[in-house]
Amino acid sequence: MPCLAVPSAVTLAVRIRTHTWGRAWYAPDTAPCFLLALMTASTAFGLFGFGVACGFYILDPDQMCAAKGVPGDMIVTHETLPVSAQCVTGAGAATELVPFWVNPMIYLCLLVCAVAIGAGVTSVACRKPARSDSPAA
Repeated sequence: MPCLAVPSAVTLAVRIRTHTWGRAWYAPDTAPCFLLALMTASTAFGLFGFGVACGFYILDPDQMCAAKGVPGDMIVTHETLPVSAQCVTGAGAATELVPFWVNPMIYLCLLVCAVAIGAGVTSVACRKPARSDSPAA
Protein backbone atom coordinates (compact mmCIF):
# COMPACT_ATOMS: atom_id res chain seq x y z
CA MET A 1 0.00 0.00 0.00
CA PRO A 2 2.72 2.59 0.75
CA CYS A 3 4.15 1.87 -2.70
CA LEU A 4 0.98 3.35 -4.21
CA ALA A 5 -0.17 5.86 -1.61
CA VAL A 6 3.07 7.77 -1.00
CA PRO A 7 3.96 8.51 -4.66
CA SER A 8 0.33 9.36 -5.40
CA ALA A 9 0.14 11.73 -2.43
CA VAL A 10 3.41 13.44 -3.38
CA THR A 11 2.37 13.85 -7.01
CA LEU A 12 -1.03 15.18 -5.99
CA ALA A 13 0.52 17.65 -3.54
CA VAL A 14 2.96 18.92 -6.18
CA ARG A 15 0.18 19.37 -8.73
CA ILE A 16 -1.99 21.25 -6.24
CA ARG A 17 0.93 23.41 -5.10
CA THR A 18 1.94 24.43 -8.63
CA HIS A 19 -1.62 25.03 -9.86
CA THR A 20 -2.74 28.61 -10.46
CA TRP A 21 -6.09 29.28 -8.87
CA GLY A 22 -8.54 31.54 -10.66
CA ARG A 23 -11.86 32.98 -9.59
CA ALA A 24 -14.07 31.00 -11.95
CA TRP A 25 -15.18 27.42 -11.36
CA TYR A 26 -13.48 24.92 -13.57
CA ALA A 27 -13.44 21.19 -13.89
CA PRO A 28 -10.49 19.71 -12.01
CA ASP A 29 -7.60 18.19 -13.90
CA THR A 30 -7.95 14.53 -14.67
CA ALA A 31 -4.63 13.27 -13.32
CA PRO A 32 -4.98 14.58 -9.73
CA CYS A 33 -8.51 13.18 -9.53
CA PHE A 34 -7.42 9.72 -10.53
CA LEU A 35 -4.33 9.92 -8.31
CA LEU A 36 -6.57 10.80 -5.37
CA ALA A 37 -8.87 7.92 -6.28
CA LEU A 38 -5.92 5.54 -6.44
CA MET A 39 -4.55 6.79 -3.13
CA THR A 40 -7.84 6.52 -1.25
CA ALA A 41 -8.69 3.13 -2.76
CA SER A 42 -5.32 1.73 -1.71
CA THR A 43 -5.76 3.23 1.76
CA ALA A 44 -9.22 1.66 2.07
CA PHE A 45 -7.78 -1.69 0.99
CA GLY A 46 -4.99 -1.39 3.57
CA LEU A 47 -7.46 -0.48 6.32
CA PHE A 48 -9.62 -3.44 5.35
CA GLY A 49 -6.60 -5.73 5.62
CA PHE A 50 -5.72 -4.24 9.00
CA GLY A 51 -9.26 -4.81 10.25
CA VAL A 52 -9.30 -8.40 9.06
CA ALA A 53 -5.90 -9.03 10.64
CA CYS A 54 -7.14 -7.80 14.02
CA GLY A 55 -9.32 -10.88 14.36
CA PHE A 56 -6.99 -13.32 12.64
CA TYR A 57 -6.00 -16.46 14.51
CA ILE A 58 -3.68 -19.28 13.51
CA LEU A 59 -4.67 -22.34 15.49
CA ASP A 60 -7.64 -21.72 17.72
CA PRO A 61 -10.13 -18.86 18.13
CA ASP A 62 -9.65 -19.09 21.88
CA GLN A 63 -6.06 -17.90 21.44
CA MET A 64 -7.13 -14.53 20.05
CA CYS A 65 -9.88 -14.07 22.61
CA ALA A 66 -7.61 -15.07 25.50
CA ALA A 67 -5.02 -12.58 24.27
CA LYS A 68 -7.67 -9.85 24.57
CA GLY A 69 -8.55 -10.98 28.10
CA VAL A 70 -12.19 -11.87 27.47
CA PRO A 71 -13.55 -14.29 30.10
CA GLY A 72 -15.73 -17.34 29.43
CA ASP A 73 -16.25 -19.69 26.50
CA MET A 74 -15.12 -17.90 23.39
CA ILE A 75 -16.42 -18.14 19.88
CA VAL A 76 -15.15 -15.79 17.21
CA THR A 77 -17.61 -14.35 14.70
CA HIS A 78 -16.45 -12.58 11.54
CA GLU A 79 -18.12 -10.13 9.18
CA THR A 80 -16.60 -8.82 5.98
CA LEU A 81 -18.03 -5.33 5.60
CA PRO A 82 -18.29 -3.70 8.04
CA VAL A 83 -15.14 -5.41 9.22
CA SER A 84 -15.90 -7.17 12.46
CA ALA A 85 -14.37 -9.91 14.57
CA GLN A 86 -16.00 -10.59 17.90
CA CYS A 87 -15.29 -12.85 20.83
CA VAL A 88 -18.64 -14.02 22.18
CA THR A 89 -18.96 -15.62 25.60
CA GLY A 90 -21.43 -18.35 26.48
CA ALA A 91 -23.61 -15.72 28.18
CA GLY A 92 -23.82 -13.73 24.94
CA ALA A 93 -21.48 -10.87 25.84
CA ALA A 94 -19.41 -9.82 22.83
CA THR A 95 -16.08 -8.05 22.63
CA GLU A 96 -15.09 -6.42 19.33
CA LEU A 97 -11.50 -7.07 18.27
CA VAL A 98 -11.42 -4.57 15.38
CA PRO A 99 -10.71 -0.97 16.50
CA PHE A 100 -13.70 1.37 16.35
CA TRP A 101 -12.09 3.76 13.84
CA VAL A 102 -11.39 1.20 11.09
CA ASN A 103 -14.86 0.99 9.51
CA PRO A 104 -15.57 4.75 9.39
CA MET A 105 -12.17 5.31 7.77
CA ILE A 106 -12.83 2.60 5.18
CA TYR A 107 -16.16 4.18 4.26
CA LEU A 108 -14.63 7.67 4.18
CA CYS A 109 -11.87 6.50 1.84
CA LEU A 110 -14.38 4.78 -0.44
CA LEU A 111 -16.54 7.93 -0.51
CA VAL A 112 -13.57 10.16 -1.39
CA CYS A 113 -12.52 7.63 -4.03
CA ALA A 114 -15.98 7.69 -5.63
CA VAL A 115 -16.08 11.50 -5.61
CA ALA A 116 -12.59 11.69 -7.11
CA ILE A 117 -13.52 9.26 -9.88
CA GLY A 118 -16.67 11.28 -10.56
CA ALA A 119 -14.66 14.50 -10.72
CA GLY A 120 -12.14 12.87 -13.06
CA VAL A 121 -14.85 11.63 -15.38
CA THR A 122 -16.47 15.09 -15.30
CA SER A 123 -13.17 16.73 -16.20
CA VAL A 124 -12.77 14.41 -19.17
CA ALA A 125 -16.33 15.11 -20.30
CA CYS A 126 -15.95 18.90 -19.90
CA ARG A 127 -12.63 19.11 -21.68
CA LYS A 128 -12.69 21.41 -24.68
CA PRO A 129 -11.65 19.88 -27.98
CA ALA A 130 -8.30 20.98 -29.32
CA ARG A 131 -8.41 23.77 -31.87
CA SER A 132 -7.07 23.04 -35.28
CA ASP A 133 -5.60 25.94 -37.21
CA SER A 134 -5.60 24.11 -40.50
CA PRO A 135 -8.30 25.12 -42.99
CA ALA A 136 -11.13 22.72 -43.63
CA ALA A 137 -10.76 20.75 -46.84
